[in-house]
Amino acid sequence: MRTIHTSLAALVLVASLHAQNEGDVLFDVDQVITVEFTFAQPNYWDSLVANYTTETYMWAGLTITDQSGTYAFDSVGVRLKGNSSYSHPNDKKSMKVDINEYVSGQNYHGLKKLNLNNGFKDPTFLREKIFMDYSREMDVLAPRINFANVYMNGQLKGFFTVAEQVDDQFLDRWIGDDQGNLFSAGDNFGGGTGSEADLKYYGPDQADYYDRYELKTNEGANDWSDLLDLTEMIDDATDAYLVAQLPGRWDWERLCRSLALDNIFANLDSYINSSRNYYIYHNSTTGDWQWIKWDANEAFGQYSGGVSNVIQLAPTYGAANRPLIQRMMALPALQQDHHVQYCQALELLTNDQLDHKIDALKAIIQASVYADPNKMYTNAQFDQNIESNINLGGGGGGGISYGLKSFITQRRSYLEGVLDCSLYTSVTGPEWNGTLPTAYPNPAMDVLGFKSTETSSAWQVEVLDLAGRRVLEQQGLGTMDISGLVPGTYVVRTMAEGRSGQQLIVKQ
Repeated sequence: MRTIHTSLAALVLVASLHAQNEGDVLFDVDQVITVEFTFAQPNYWDSLVANYTTETYMWAGLTITDQSGTYAFDSVGVRLKGNSSYSHPNDKKSMKVDINEYVSGQNYHGLKKLNLNNGFKDPTFLREKIFMDYSREMDVLAPRINFANVYMNGQLKGFFTVAEQVDDQFLDRWIGDDQGNLFSAGDNFGGGTGSEADLKYYGPDQADYYDRYELKTNEGANDWSDLLDLTEMIDDATDAYLVAQLPGRWDWERLCRSLALDNIFANLDSYINSSRNYYIYHNSTTGDWQWIKWDANEAFGQYSGGVSNVIQLAPTYGAANRPLIQRMMALPALQQDHHVQYCQALELLTNDQLDHKIDALKAIIQASVYADPNKMYTNAQFDQNIESNINLGGGGGGGISYGLKSFITQRRSYLEGVLDCSLYTSVTGPEWNGTLPTAYPNPAMDVLGFKSTETSSAWQVEVLDLAGRRVLEQQGLGTMDISGLVPGTYVVRTMAEGRSGQQLIVKQ
């Protein structure tokens, strides 16, 4: 471990850093930090492996050097973590570091925990970084990511990504509320275990959910009733009730956009396929549920989850027994909301937008990747996979690895061919300065009228039931006779010259 010389200038720097938000110094600048662990016992690795299944922390000294300086800690907790990533060869395992495990209040730039991820199945080491950065740019809750060279007792273990911990600090920093229940999806490693975090309802006994989720806050109260209530609605509610109530239970637009991003980037080791790698938080201030992303090293199609062609993954895709995404896609009003956010999330997925970011990150990490003695793939594979697909052969970590830039090109091309975003994006701008027609009254008895700033006969009006079947239609915005409809909830769709809007109405 390096000798640390503390100067007056360094103390002034540390004092100024305290005024910043937690983790900003680490994550606000793309950089490769140096992380050095010192273990007292010579067989420290055997102890780390032995502690893996119990998730027991082990003592270590820690020195971190970043762009602002060097920081030393005499006592921190370290443990190995990961599921499929634990099978990384060469004993290069992902790790969790608890900086205040042994010294209460100890922190690094305000952070209590850090995750060091080993880049399993990613020759580029960039998938998680690009995906999470893109998610946050789309105002989706996701951890910040950076990079580190990690040493153990003076020896370089390898090149890792550094991921922000999702905990009370994350909630306070990004949501402004940390008193609610935070649940993480269970590991469900290997699939088919019968313990998927699928958001299905399994009855009123919360013990039946313990293998599927983990409560990360309010563990003492251990009250899961809010999660059971949510899953019961998702799984068992009638179509009409779900359409009317589901959006109000969530931070809805963010949820739709978050699920859309998993689809766009073929991030299938997530809820929409494996039902892993996510958090949901029940905001105690707003009452909304909020979706938080986690673990995206297999984005850009690295995990197929049984999908034969991830480039041509349909925008409506949801694996079997995933009721949240399946029911959203089956109900036109909810699918419409999802597709509006899908089109917004898709906006920046272009080579013009992302290639320069990929190139800049490659320049930052290339020397460290080359120097990693324990990486899964070669330097040539790192370089090539940034640009194009490579065949990694059979076995764990094998198969086709989609190139970052080529994936963007091909995925964008496919989606533009199957999804007309002009039908789903909000109608604003110089081509349309008015508002979309609004059906009234709502609820209605026998007749609907339409409020609009124009009365163009070009407007086509359709009424759909909640199964998506068209039950009425007319040309123009005159009154519409709905007396023949049975009471219930319907979707009114208005369309004209590339503009489109949808509205739920109740027929009494």
